[in-house]
Amino acid sequence: MSSTDPPTAVGDAPALAARRFDALADRVARSRPADDGDGPSGEPDALDVFAPATAERIGSVPACDAADVGGAVERARAAQEEWAETPVDERARIVDRFGDLVVDRREELLDVLQVETGKSRRTAVEELFDVPSGCSYVASEAPDALAEERRRGVAPGITTATVTREPVGVVGVISPWNYPLTLSMADAIPALAAGNAVVLKPDEKTPYGALLLSELLELAGLPDDLFQVVTGEGPTVGPPLIDAVDYVAFTGSTETGRTIAERAGRNLIGCSLELGGNNPLVVLGDADVDEAARGAVQACFSNAGQLCLSAERVYVVESAYDAFLDAFVRETEALTLGTGYDYGADLGSLVDADQLARVESHVADARERGATVETGGRARPDVGSYCYEPTVLTGVDPDATVACEETFGPVAAVTPVPDADAAVAAANDSPYGLNASVWTADRERGAELARDIDCGTVNVNDAFLATWGAVDAPMGGFGDSGLGRRHGPEGIQRYTETRTVGVSRVGPLTFPDRVPTDWFVRGAFGAMRVARGARRAARGVRRRLSRR
Repeated sequence: MSSTDPPTAVGDAPALAARRFDALADRVARSRPADDGDGPSGEPDALDVFAPATAERIGSVPACDAADVGGAVERARAAQEEWAETPVDERARIVDRFGDLVVDRREELLDVLQVETGKSRRTAVEELFDVPSGCSYVASEAPDALAEERRRGVAPGITTATVTREPVGVVGVISPWNYPLTLSMADAIPALAAGNAVVLKPDEKTPYGALLLSELLELAGLPDDLFQVVTGEGPTVGPPLIDAVDYVAFTGSTETGRTIAERAGRNLIGCSLELGGNNPLVVLGDADVDEAARGAVQACFSNAGQLCLSAERVYVVESAYDAFLDAFVRETEALTLGTGYDYGADLGSLVDADQLARVESHVADARERGATVETGGRARPDVGSYCYEPTVLTGVDPDATVACEETFGPVAAVTPVPDADAAVAAANDSPYGLNASVWTADRERGAELARDIDCGTVNVNDAFLATWGAVDAPMGGFGDSGLGRRHGPEGIQRYTETRTVGVSRVGPLTFPDRVPTDWFVRGAFGAMRVARGARRAARGVRRRLSRR
């Protein structure tokens, strides 16, 4: 396994990023009440932030408490009233300007992102690219997604029904450390476009990118106080945030997601949850094994495997198994590890010591149960404090931790299966259902097989970008992988309440005074029979036309 330059000291990190950390943290501090010591819960008043590449402290951010959260939500709620009255076209223009600023300030954002996550520059670019792309979609589609809709009334011609969409109010966004820019904005931007205020709680490991984005939102013209950032520990900040907002969007572990859903349910507010996954990748017997191997490297090892969409379970039809495994190992061994700020490394660091320990324990458990390490399987402190080699395992026991739980690291288990049906059965043998990938020379067959895999997104001859990048299509999980959907019109409309307005042109819809009741009932059911028949005929015509 090759590597690029040795660890880069924080003092040698891009100077712009280093200078910005204190100023960014001050954005939170300025909005807090004066507090000379510990918060009311006895927790420290500040949280240190460390660079994964070197394990060195890079700064600190305020450790917000319940009072801070309450103040942030209160300010956001006051600002939201006027924002909700702002025409959606103007809201969309501000979102679009924000996307432009992200492009203009990309080098600064990339520096900050790399310092606080430890990911490679290549992965950082992939993440950052997603933000302006999402802004363009939301700016373009929000006016239509939020427009009034005419629906069929109870008695067409006599009554009308119109559906309007109103913002829910204040949206709480709880974002993770692995893709802190993309996954915070993928939830926050559509909420803002829909007329809501947002209070963002970034992961305590990665607060600086969120704070820099809040600065750019202000520069784009977003009104004061409409977008708030509260930094701090999840158990301290999360509960009061959920209790104060009108909707919560969360990305993170299934265990935490269950807790959030339970609290949101008690508060009778909506929530969307993108949770864990142990994602399958299927290689059919007719696949181009070299192409599939390149795709599997992307699927399994992007962001050092710290990606909710990453493939961890690889099932290969026996006729292609040996050739695929050889190609996959070869492609994996060609990857480079590094912590520099150039584009030399394919993989960067894991986020911290806990994540490294999780990866090491999963690989050790697989080995103890008889698995073979085909390549990788080692931590690389010579490259970075928490770097770990991309690892390919074979002969993994079905009950091994790596086969049953999400590793969230650069580890893939490759298993032969007799045929496509067995591959689908193995792929579905999991409580998770976030993302899957199918590789075959027959795209139509691949698309048909994809419909049998129990995941919210399934890619054919691609790792994950074919679905994640399709921002007009909904994205989310089945089963233990979550609730709700982001992206598409659904990702905007989730932040609204619908109101239906019905209008009668003939006054109250009740039994008429001047017609005998039995006559009216017979006539009403007769008219219903005619209407139902007409609708059946219309459906038949539409089906015949769709088959042409």
